[in-house]
Amino acid sequence: MTTTTSPREAASAASGESPAYLSLRDVKVHFPTDDGLVKAVDGLSFTLERGKTIGIVGESGSGKSVTSQAILGLHRRTRARVSGEIILDGEDLMTVKDERLRELRGNKMAMVFQDPLSALHPYYTVGAQIVEGIRVHHPDMSKSAAKKRAVEMLGRVGIPSPQRRADQYPHEFSGGMRQRAMIAMALANDPSLLIADEPTTALDVTVQAQILDLMRDLQREFGSAIIMITHDLGVVAEMADDILVMYGGKAVEYGSVNEVFYRPSHPYAWGLLSSMPRLDRARKARLDPVPGNPPSLINVPPGCSFHPRCAFRDQVEGNACSTIVPDLVEVRPGHLDRCHLTPAQKTQLFDSVIKPRL
Repeated sequence: MTTTTSPREAASAASGESPAYLSLRDVKVHFPTDDGLVKAVDGLSFTLERGKTIGIVGESGSGKSVTSQAILGLHRRTRARVSGEIILDGEDLMTVKDERLRELRGNKMAMVFQDPLSALHPYYTVGAQIVEGIRVHHPDMSKSAAKKRAVEMLGRVGIPSPQRRADQYPHEFSGGMRQRAMIAMALANDPSLLIADEPTTALDVTVQAQILDLMRDLQREFGSAIIMITHDLGVVAEMADDILVMYGGKAVEYGSVNEVFYRPSHPYAWGLLSSMPRLDRARKARLDPVPGNPPSLINVPPGCSFHPRCAFRDQVEGNACSTIVPDLVEVRPGHLDRCHLTPAQKTQLFDSVIKPRL
């Protein structure tokens, strides 16, 4: 039987704690097209508590952003077929009415989009866009009070001269300042869930560090749960408590940052870590990129979707890798992966082959 309960959720249930703030159970997002059914997300489960951060990593096309859009209900007016459960603070977002979802979106849950220049409207000032987001959820608030709140939030995210900047347009902001403005907009209503989709893409390393510090500070202040979607493993190592590794629309590994970084269990995670440069010590060998290309989500390879690119598929007896979809199972307490290799094989391969490369 496929595991659909995360280790954190299982531990909470065993100890009698309240359920996680956000819980996804067997979520599927499929897009019918003329060429076939695109299985962008295919049976994803994880949980997230208040004040915690989960990092979702994987190559482009693995289903990371589609997952975040499903949580926000952005697929409702598309042809997408969405199923499963998405529970936010005890409320099933899959069954609530559109009106209720609009009340939640931007208020209880908010998103920092990947490209702030395209996410911000070019014809309205930054301040006006933040004011609109505030007054949608607080219609009794005066425009002047909302403007004061918008200026306050711009100042909180580190934008200099926020009173003046609030009256400027997105094109007058630098990339880092636009990203800060998006964070200010997302946090204007004190959401309890923040989804950050590639929040540091195209920013220089100094600005990246400032953005991450800002999000950490705001999380401590508001106690928000954060979903960090990125392909940058360095960002995940710095920000996240847990890591979810996605491949071909499925979770292939899930565990704490320490477990996944220092004792990864899935060959795809091995490949991601082996291809990441290290600055803390001299590297004796060349970086090892993951061979091949991500799978087509219309024609997902049978069996383990990673097997065409896996260097260790010959270690599995028979043809299980190419015929049987592996379950997501616990390999160590709180650490799950989806692979046909036995625990002994994974330990031996990691210690003898992978660890020397890292």
